[in-house]
Amino acid sequence: MSLRERLAAQIAAGGPISVAQYMTACLHDPEFGYYATRPALGEAGDFITAPMISQMFGELVGVWAASSWELMGRPAQVRLVEMGPGDGTLMSDILRTARHAPGFLEAADVWLVETSQPLRALQRDRLTQDEVRWAASLDEVPGGAPVILAANELLDCLPARQFVRTTIGWAEQVVGLDADGELAFGLAPTPASGLLPDAAPGEVYEQSAAQAALGAELGRRVAADGGAALLIDYGRAEPGFGDTLQALRRHEKVDPLATPGEADLTIHADFPAVMTAARAQGAAAAILTQTDFLARMGIGARAEALVRAAPNRTAMIGRQLTRLIAADEMGELFKVCAIHSPDWTPPAFEDAAEDAT
Repeated sequence: MSLRERLAAQIAAGGPISVAQYMTACLHDPEFGYYATRPALGEAGDFITAPMISQMFGELVGVWAASSWELMGRPAQVRLVEMGPGDGTLMSDILRTARHAPGFLEAADVWLVETSQPLRALQRDRLTQDEVRWAASLDEVPGGAPVILAANELLDCLPARQFVRTTIGWAEQVVGLDADGELAFGLAPTPASGLLPDAAPGEVYEQSAAQAALGAELGRRVAADGGAALLIDYGRAEPGFGDTLQALRRHEKVDPLATPGEADLTIHADFPAVMTAARAQGAAAAILTQTDFLARMGIGARAEALVRAAPNRTAMIGRQLTRLIAADEMGELFKVCAIHSPDWTPPAFEDAAEDAT
């Protein structure tokens, strides 16, 4: 029985399921889920992430991590953590760069938070020269020391519910069955109507308890132990409306209901909710566009250095730089959020916007 058949049987027996439940099944079902069984990253896969586009991205996150450690007073021990580390490219670049910061790697206890066994295998292959430990969740990473954490394109994989404003009020978008027994979107009454914002008919409001919960968890961690978390993803810096659910397969958008478990399913990061949840736990939070973050961390100078070292790669480096920072590429769509203990400010965020409510 395929995942589509199983979901159809579940819906036939128990009624429609929420978009959040559908996302969770498609991505994390132990037998058929995309990340549990067949994550396909890179040019030959379903999607490509910033660390795969250029080494400059990971190197600057590494500079950010080492500089954060310096600003914290060079603590003797720090948890260096990546959540959702993909194929290990980002952490590999971070560790390579961190070797230029005397004392940092000696202080760093390196952890990867990963639930996908296929991705853990890729990470082990890439990080064979580094002392790394794995955890299935952040709470498995020991406390008692400051944390420096990075998460690139993690929030967009966390499930969200969708609500649609009709002419008579809010309804929840759900996944049910059509007359032919195929998966189909529909609307169901929702008891959450009174908690949702006012909007014009036709607007879609997305709400992710999982994204907010991660913001709260990171807020508690840095408020208690010190440190900072860097969340990089495509999404909203301000509250808003819109249907952002999408499925990617072989770098093309496909119908999210067509092949459950066989495509990457994502939804935009709700940074305002994440930051609000973190602040409620005593942390500070600020946000930049990816363009501003990478510019402040020195991507222009790094690109020039790479060109000097390999003039024959000038055009390629230029294309990579454009992809990462151009407004019509990743630069404006992607945001970089820092959640940190309130007694210091991490690099690049000294005068960043702190209001995303």
